[in-house]
Amino acid sequence: MRPLAILGGTFDPIHIAHLAVAWEASELLDAEVRLMPAAVPPHRPPPIADATTRVAMLRAALGGQDRLGLDTRELARGGPSYTIDTLAELRAQEGDRPIVLLLGADAFAGLPGWHHWHALFEAAHIGVLSRPGALRNWPPELVDEVEARQVADLRELHAQPSGKLVELDVTPLDISATRIRALLAAGRDPRYLLPEALFDDPALLAPYREHDFQPR
Repeated sequence: MRPLAILGGTFDPIHIAHLAVAWEASELLDAEVRLMPAAVPPHRPPPIADATTRVAMLRAALGGQDRLGLDTRELARGGPSYTIDTLAELRAQEGDRPIVLLLGADAFAGLPGWHHWHALFEAAHIGVLSRPGALRNWPPELVDEVEARQVADLRELHAQPSGKLVELDVTPLDISATRIRALLAAGRDPRYLLPEALFDDPALLAPYREHDFQPR
């Protein structure tokens, strides 16, 4: 069965690196990939752009292709966007369909600090988006949890609903949302860092141009 893969984040704003890794993961896994904006991220400051604007940016960025989709359930649910709650909701809807939670390498290394993190493996597979040749920096408790779960053959993720870990080598694009916000606040146009469609509607980037930028 073709997996469903989820890439979460604030997408504040959505940029080219988000889209590139989502696209590559979709190809590597032969999966449907949905980008899922968080309502209130538990581990970082709240987004600058409101939910309506972030969804509009995502819709604009995802136009013209049919490989990547959008899922706004965390915005609709409101409150802290705990991943385990999202995966439980998806599991109830998708039945035994394989679900893959896509995480960047840094986010994965911090997984032991997440809400009910052990339960994530019961609800989904985890795909770690890694730079080719990057060194692992996983805490011991995470290593112990995933030691028996790691697979190299991506087809194994199609064979069961959850419980496995796979590392996905994706093209490294060193693009920072913080840097993009700083450029916009300074009145500059970060062309080629953002999807071109975001420049077609000035209202989409207005929250960043009007924001008193402070690095965070």
